[in-house]
Amino acid sequence: MPLVRLSEGMSETDARADVTVVLPDGSELSVPAGSTVEDVAYEIGPGLGRDTVAGKIDGELVEKYAEVTDGDRIEIVTDQSDEYLTVLRHTAAHVFAQALQRLHPAATLTIGPPTDEGFYYDVTDVDLDEDDLEAVEAEMDEIIAADYDVERVVRSREDAMEIYADNEYKRQILEEEAADEEVTFYVQDGWQDLCQGPHVESTGEIGAATLLEVSAAYWRGEEENDTLTRVYGTAFATESDLEEHLEMREKAKERDHRKIGQEMNLFSIPTVTGPGLPLYHPPGKTVLNELSEFANGLNRENGYEEVETPHVFRTELWKQSGHYENYKEDMFLLDVNDEEYGLKPMNCPGHATIFDQQNWSYRDLPQRYFENGKVYRKEQRGELSGLSRVWAFTIDDGHLFVRPDQIRAEIESVIEMIFEVVETLDLEVEVALATRPEKSVGGDEIWESAEEQLRDVLESGGYDYDVEPGDGAFYGPKIDFGFEDALGRVWDGPTVQLDFNMPERFGLTYTGEDNEEHRPVMIHRALYGSYERFFMVLIEHFDGDFPLWLAPEQVRILPVSDETLGYAHRVKNALADEGIRVEVEDRDWTVGRKIRQGHDDRLPYMVVVGDDEAEAGTVSVRDRFENQRGDVDLDVFVDHLVEEHDEKRVEPDFVTSTE
Repeated sequence: MPLVRLSEGMSETDARADVTVVLPDGSELSVPAGSTVEDVAYEIGPGLGRDTVAGKIDGELVEKYAEVTDGDRIEIVTDQSDEYLTVLRHTAAHVFAQALQRLHPAATLTIGPPTDEGFYYDVTDVDLDEDDLEAVEAEMDEIIAADYDVERVVRSREDAMEIYADNEYKRQILEEEAADEEVTFYVQDGWQDLCQGPHVESTGEIGAATLLEVSAAYWRGEEENDTLTRVYGTAFATESDLEEHLEMREKAKERDHRKIGQEMNLFSIPTVTGPGLPLYHPPGKTVLNELSEFANGLNRENGYEEVETPHVFRTELWKQSGHYENYKEDMFLLDVNDEEYGLKPMNCPGHATIFDQQNWSYRDLPQRYFENGKVYRKEQRGELSGLSRVWAFTIDDGHLFVRPDQIRAEIESVIEMIFEVVETLDLEVEVALATRPEKSVGGDEIWESAEEQLRDVLESGGYDYDVEPGDGAFYGPKIDFGFEDALGRVWDGPTVQLDFNMPERFGLTYTGEDNEEHRPVMIHRALYGSYERFFMVLIEHFDGDFPLWLAPEQVRILPVSDETLGYAHRVKNALADEGIRVEVEDRDWTVGRKIRQGHDDRLPYMVVVGDDEAEAGTVSVRDRFENQRGDVDLDVFVDHLVEEHDEKRVEPDFVTSTE
């Protein structure tokens, strides 16, 4: 096991003092003060120690040399861990940077982190386009094949500043982010990069890597900063894993919600209206209305009352809530008659103000409000992308004002509602506990209590969850639910947030059983997250083939000839009377062409009617999978449509269920 080094000023007695860490199974382990993640692994077992690549401290991925402190929750990362791929890709980003500087020595490096799907590196002082990637990739292959050791080297801040005398970006990182007097570099074949790690042991561990695209990016994501060149790539442990990923990537392009949205006339984001400001066309609004009715129904069934708040408030409200201090840079601010107003970035201050307009008894709680509220956030233009990140979006917001003894039951109820959404739409979710961010309001005791209560609900409920350090809201920790779509990608979705701070800032109270004033606890929650991003997830998850209850057009009647147009409209009326969204295809086309168009339009059902059907009062039914059944009694078909719609089945199943 590696020896624990004595820090300056530490006595041997101090070094022998133990700290206690918590392992993934909940057990505790005592190790000497100053121990690293790798030391903990060796304490568990020498094999695990040798296999350690990195670690996680309280959910945050760290290098294996990171020191542990008392009470830390520790996970050991090996090449069998899910996090190994992130570590591998971090090294791949360095391999790209080394390869680039071999070919273009004048290139200036800025930052190059791993991502969920690969890595990127932002560079400048080099003219790159996608035609240049092949040569850089070939150089990367040579570096990987050489299997260079990746060594961690500790240098003084002064030496680091000298190394980057001509790199203003690295110097800014050193000045603003590197708090310690010593910083770490990672070195391979004499090439080095300022980095906190973690990394794999050698470049040869990268089984396969490729570069994907080139784009522009602002330094630090701020529009007023320099424009850099961003190169995206990805890496895997094996060539077969890379090939599988690239195949999935091509499928994702076909499912891109922007492409499908245009094909199905769902939405548009024209330049003339401004970036990040989507327009919903009639078919798209139909889908959103169905989603809204579903969420509204769940809310009412669970005791929520609907409220409405305006799009803009005086900034006095945002100062009171803490948004002005913590969120001002992301707000759209307006000057109205020498008074400052702000478009609302969140709905919660309005709901808190509604609660504050009445006197409440402990018997009145919980109070549950919901609103499909439009909000506005000034994202950087370079980060806007279709419906996934926009300036204007609608949150299916809910806020609960509860007594402390009601917290657990209300959070459990919210989670049940979220899983009803998940199961109805056949989605998969990943659960994470997001803890206190750097910019936050409230004291340590409040935050620790809030985080512990959320953790307790997750653990007692048996949910598998990750910890996302620093990703909580500025007013409280939260449980996030990420939607995993049909391609295995994860998108931000529902959330439940515990807030002890806003009730304090707004002076919210209720009268307790003791006739004294008490402070309620505020719970923020959303079942979808935002309609925009959720709509994007559903478009790509279903590839535009929405289940019947969501489909903009649910049934299309295809008359064989003009002579059966009258019967086609009688069939349409019978379906429309039951609330089915139905149209008649009356263009002068062959039936075959009408069917092909119906498939292109992603219709759940098509109904073919000719002379035989008109005479018998029946229909011939086709579904989107090209299953078909003739001589169907119209009433039977209508009854099935109503049932399939009301039960919110994911796939049309009339033909297969009645054969």
